[in-house]
Amino acid sequence: GNKIMIEKTTKIGKLLELFPEKADILIEAGMHCLGCPASQAETLEEACQVHGIDVDALVEELNK
Repeated sequence: GNKIMIEKTTKIGKLLELFPEKADILIEAGMHCLGCPASQAETLEEACQVHGIDVDALVEELNK
């Protein structure tokens, strides 16, 4: 089927809306601010830059 792929440009709010079960992966990666309003409008790439996380590795993990 048409699986929705998570990308660097995916906004965190949208990601959590579509895949709430992925929150654990983000938290394990070091994003502990998922509930804060600013994170909802941030892309994965922006959030990774702030937290010093490898965005490519995270996107790969999220799409497993």
